[in-house]
Amino acid sequence: MMITGLHTVTDIFCVGCGSNVGWKYVISHVDSQKYKEGKSVLELFKIVGPHDSNDLVCQEISQLMIQ
Repeated sequence: MMITGLHTVTDIFCVGCGSNVGWKYVISHVDSQKYKEGKSVLELFKIVGPHDSNDLVCQEISQLMIQ
């Protein structure tokens, strides 16, 4: 259950270190939220560290392009 209603999600993991870095919406059980199905959410702080840090949490994902 999320603020926008009931969703079925799956976790996204880094293949380098195995850390959980976000989730993907599999099914939205709310008609107005169906547009989220198949979309992913990456939690930037789990990838690059704290806001004031330029250090990557995992060097294996240093090639990841976030625009």
